[in-house]
Amino acid sequence: MTSVPSVAQAYSQPAQTVVDALQTDPSQGLSTAEARRRLAGHGPNTLQVATRDRWYQVLARQFLDVLIAILVIAAVISAAIGEIGDAVTIAMIVVLNGILGFVQEWKAEKALEALAQMLAPRCTVLRDGQEQEIDARGLVPGDVVLLEIGDRVPADLRLTETVNLKADESALTGESVSVHKDVLPAAPDAPLANRRSMVWMGTSITNGRARGVVVATGMATAFGRIAELTRSIGNEPTPLQRKLAVLGRQLGIMSIAISVLVAAA
Repeated sequence: MTSVPSVAQAYSQPAQTVVDALQTDPSQGLSTAEARRRLAGHGPNTLQVATRDRWYQVLARQFLDVLIAILVIAAVISAAIGEIGDAVTIAMIVVLNGILGFVQEWKAEKALEALAQMLAPRCTVLRDGQEQEIDARGLVPGDVVLLEIGDRVPADLRLTETVNLKADESALTGESVSVHKDVLPAAPDAPLANRRSMVWMGTSITNGRARGVVVATGMATAFGRIAELTRSIGNEPTPLQRKLAVLGRQLGIMSIAISVLVAAA
């Protein structure tokens, strides 16, 4: 699940330079033995998507927090001493915080699942000089992949040959119009949408045919980086959640202090 450091900017380098760096042959591909060796080193060409929890597990997880426990205790004590307004306010904070956390985490899990479903299950490669259809999970940097109209791109590829090639990159860039592709290097500072010498994992071929060499697989691909960002977003509290946590902590401390004073009086 990696890319080769020397081809990190494959889109801006001549195709032959990338091929040489990956020690492969565009006309023969890798040998089966070499592909097996690289797979052991780089790992499978997959996105790391954790086992999806059920919705009620995600919801319950939002309330497994020390702060939430303090707030619940504060709400109960406030209600017991007749401070119904404080109890309702604290309860609303607990519920709102749980709902916000649930919605954010559930959306992140659904987005990861959608990303994984967009990946190609099988692809055509050259190995030992022969065209072979393989499980896309077995792709490694240096593999030579053959593409034609209707194919999903199984990894990040530096194109070495193209014939009237166009690709739908809307999953990455949001651009609804298919993008023309060729083998010419792009500028080193070109944004992803302008890297015409590359096709990306999870995008699809809408016209023509091509041959390209794998430069990144799994989580090292552009798609993989999006998946990683999506996973991290699911774990990061929103600004509102952080403010609610501060407010909840303050209210909890105040309510407990008041309750202790009232009990001691």
